[in-house]
Amino acid sequence: MGKYINPFTDWGFKRLFGQEFSKPLLISFLNDLLVDELHVKDLTFRDKELLPPTKDQRGIICDVYCETDTGDRFIVEMQNRWQPNFLDRSICYACRSILDQVDKGRAEREDAYKFLPVYTICFMNYMPHTDEVSKFRTDIVLADKDTKAQVSNKLRFIYLALPLFEKKAEECETDFEKWIYVLKHMEALSRMPFTAQKEIFKQLEDYADSHRLTKKEWEAYENSLWVVRDNMACMAAAEREAREKGHAEGHAEGHAKGMKQGRAEGMKQGRAEGRAEGRAEEKKAIAKQFLAMGLTVEQVAQGSGLSIEEVKGLQ
Repeated sequence: MGKYINPFTDWGFKRLFGQEFSKPLLISFLNDLLVDELHVKDLTFRDKELLPPTKDQRGIICDVYCETDTGDRFIVEMQNRWQPNFLDRSICYACRSILDQVDKGRAEREDAYKFLPVYTICFMNYMPHTDEVSKFRTDIVLADKDTKAQVSNKLRFIYLALPLFEKKAEECETDFEKWIYVLKHMEALSRMPFTAQKEIFKQLEDYADSHRLTKKEWEAYENSLWVVRDNMACMAAAEREAREKGHAEGHAEGHAKGMKQGRAEGMKQGRAEGRAEGRAEEKKAIAKQFLAMGLTVEQVAQGSGLSIEEVKGLQ
């Protein structure tokens, strides 16, 4: 067991960002995330009864009303768990939060469709697919296609792909980067960095210390860890299915090549190439999973069988 809890288990995330006692952590994180844009003065956790009870929304693990120092209010939904069609789901959840605010019984009134802005912040603690995001932080707003000017603040999406954040502790310049470094590496840390630079990290260290958990808290956390492992297994299975498909396609290509060059020789070569390609892709998939778990390049190389240069090429 590491010194600090895994912040990307449901239980760990709720402990750090979804409890009244740890509310200062969430306020600090949001202000560092949205620095020079707005400043959160206070926040209130939404009544759980207001949340849609559907099972497919279990990925929403933090839902709060925020108030800025200028009196503006908005809703923040923080999502953490990987699910198929992740981006589509996040858009769907945000739209539900908007619809929940609309007073359908007063549709004829001018104020019937006034609602608070909804900010959706998604932690993607896994290697994103190429059709999702391609950089660490992706900000999406409602903007004019030609001028790029924002036309409404009612919907905002921020996707944080942690495996694509590669800075070391000494390279983190902003407070937001320090937050991301700590969250990404927390489970492997032996001490909490940045405590001398930012007071809030001392509070984070106290709340994340696994040795301070009660027996009941420990059991809940352990159960949440198993859920994360199950999710990782599902992702590995999906990667394996893709590799098998590629292997079959490689075999078919080798077969066609064999028909032209000589059936026996071509089939043998095609199978060999297909097997080699399949093994190479499997090593890469394993390495990507290890990288997503926060292991060092050297550890990933040792565990996957790839060279250090090959692992660096996957980052």
